[in-house]
Amino acid sequence: MSIVDQSPFTTPRGSMSSSIGDSTELEANLTLSDKLKVFKSSTFDPNAFVVSKCHSMNEKEIKHLCAYLNDLKKASAEEMRKSVLANYSAFIRTSKEISDLEGELLSMRNLLSTQAASVHGLAEGCQLSSLMTVNEDSDMDDILNDQADISKTENWLIRFLETLEVLLAEKRVDEAMATLDEGERMTKEISEGRTLSPSLFKALKDAITEYRKKLADQLAETICQPSTRTAEIRSNALALKTLGDGPRAHTLLLKSHKGKLQRNMQSLHSTTYGGVGAYTAALSQLVFSTISQAASDSLTVFAEEEPAYTSELVTWAVTQAEDFALLLKKRILASTAAAGGLRVASECVHVCLSHCHLLETSGLALSPVLLKYFKPFVEQALNTNLKRIEQSSAALAAADDWSLAYAPTSRNTGLPPSSSHSNLSSFQPKLSSSAHKFNSMVQELFEDVGPLEILQLDGLALEGLLQVFNFYVNLLIDALPASVVTENLEGSGHKIVKIAETEAQQIALLANAILLADELLPRAVVKLSHSTKGDESQRRGSDKQRPPEQRELKKRLQREVDRLRDSFCRQHVLELIFTEEGDTLLNAHVYLSMDGKVEHPDWFPTPIFQEFFAKLTRVANITADVFVGRDRFATILLMRLAETVILWLSDDQAFWEEIETGPVPLGPLGLQQLYLDMQFVMIFSSQGRYLSRHLHQAIKNIISRAIDAVAATGLDPNRALNDSILPEDEWFVEVSEIAIKMLTGKASFDNMEGDVHSPTASFQA
Repeated sequence: MSIVDQSPFTTPRGSMSSSIGDSTELEANLTLSDKLKVFKSSTFDPNAFVVSKCHSMNEKEIKHLCAYLNDLKKASAEEMRKSVLANYSAFIRTSKEISDLEGELLSMRNLLSTQAASVHGLAEGCQLSSLMTVNEDSDMDDILNDQADISKTENWLIRFLETLEVLLAEKRVDEAMATLDEGERMTKEISEGRTLSPSLFKALKDAITEYRKKLADQLAETICQPSTRTAEIRSNALALKTLGDGPRAHTLLLKSHKGKLQRNMQSLHSTTYGGVGAYTAALSQLVFSTISQAASDSLTVFAEEEPAYTSELVTWAVTQAEDFALLLKKRILASTAAAGGLRVASECVHVCLSHCHLLETSGLALSPVLLKYFKPFVEQALNTNLKRIEQSSAALAAADDWSLAYAPTSRNTGLPPSSSHSNLSSFQPKLSSSAHKFNSMVQELFEDVGPLEILQLDGLALEGLLQVFNFYVNLLIDALPASVVTENLEGSGHKIVKIAETEAQQIALLANAILLADELLPRAVVKLSHSTKGDESQRRGSDKQRPPEQRELKKRLQREVDRLRDSFCRQHVLELIFTEEGDTLLNAHVYLSMDGKVEHPDWFPTPIFQEFFAKLTRVANITADVFVGRDRFATILLMRLAETVILWLSDDQAFWEEIETGPVPLGPLGLQQLYLDMQFVMIFSSQGRYLSRHLHQAIKNIISRAIDAVAATGLDPNRALNDSILPEDEWFVEVSEIAIKMLTGKASFDNMEGDVHSPTASFQA
């Protein structure tokens, strides 16, 4: 009764609160582990726990208990979370081990079920009494004979099952398969002879099926084992196919090769290599040799049913190639392309494609798979390098003094090294410092980039070459003095380059563009087109027969050179014809005013054509030094410069309006002077070997138009010629040749004083 008297149902409310408070204070000193011990006990009683915490079941104590349990729950959850985080790796490992154990237990249960079925079937077969029931009046000899036959078949059945069990346990695959084949033959014989009851015969067939399944599972497990050798994998796959499970055998064969590839790749990742190229080569060889081995094993084991498994093999090989491409992209290509490492990227691609092409003999063409993934990164690296060339060229042009010199070395110039000083000028052209660097960068860009053609990026590379050459030619045009005037008129938009002040510097600009376009850059293209085709002898032979795209490229390069040459000629024509104030030196007044003068004219080319001859002579002397052994470049430049001046005169509308319709008509003396100037140009152009048909025709047109203008005034040019108003052509030729000698300092007039008919007689007056 004392216990009842002290229960919470009889104590006052104040003492109850005091009791709870004491209990709370006591438990506050306990750790969370101590508080949870009571729940871990196997003898935990929830009712007793509640009674221990609540002496009276009133609302307040129940609330206190609920709050206490909630706090305990939260603390326990927090403790569990901290424990999981602190032991996460152990938690994952333990979970994996538990999962593996569950799988093994499931396999053991299946195995025990199979064994139990076999035991039950064998026990049923051993019940001979049910098979030997005969009538009492049967003949004794027949009974014994029948009994002997039945016992022999059943004995075989028992030995058969025991043998299979042992062979499977010892993993003697060949013997187990031979025993199963024997069982199949015996099944046919038993079926024909009916030497077993239907129940035993069914049990035999079920046992054979079950053992076939067990053997197939055992073979599959062996194939998937990491330690299984390649030859054993092939033999087990062949055995599994023989058991009638060919699709599974083929799938497992490919799966085993994939597993081996992944393990080897993991081992490769942990190995230190000398560089990106070595790592890529090792990885590529590993991947494609594994694919090759898998294809070889597939064809060896499934040769008779090749079409049935080709699709699966190709799909599997494509998947491995894609995984390899993605891995290479992640580890090498993405960062390399962003940094502009074209050589590294192209070497990686070249190695991979080389290994990939070895598979084509087995019918696996995986190159398109790699190209799909590699092409964007090589393209990005190419564009980054082209942009870098433009930026470097602009920086170098800003500091170039436009003086020509040979390259410091023959490396990365696109030209073969010369063996002697005499051969130096015939192989290595003189370029300015920015042109040498531009050529070096282009040659480096196109070295060892054979995969560009395979990746179908050779067209992009050629366009990129044209782009950077166009950019460099624009820099050269900006370096002409006339470009400064254009920039002031049209506003900014030109690159900051050092101006070529002298004629030698301006011709150096032309030399840079001409030699790059005609000799050096095409050699870089040859590297691109033939870096993966044949040896050097084949390469030299193929240079003589350039493909159409290379011929088209050279034409487009020459058009860029023509832009610079036209700018050069236009600038010099402007300097020749116009003064700094904008007045025209080559105007009709020079010829129209001659017939109004009283004194007899001194027959000599007009000053502007004298200056024209002097300018062409200076240009010819400079180009002779610049284009040593390349005379055609100098000839083309002089030809274009002469044509530009004469065509300007031919197309000058203001000039011809004054000649043909002006208030002062062109007279015989003005016609003679114009005729002399044109003949002078024709003579010195012919002597300099840059008189083109175009220039000759333009001069003839100017003379013919001037004669027509005189004829329009009422004078008959033919009559004028007969009256010696215009001398014969020989006179113009002789005066022009004397003028050339005088202007070049080679004239001598010691014996001409008494020759009144000499065309130079007027010079001595």
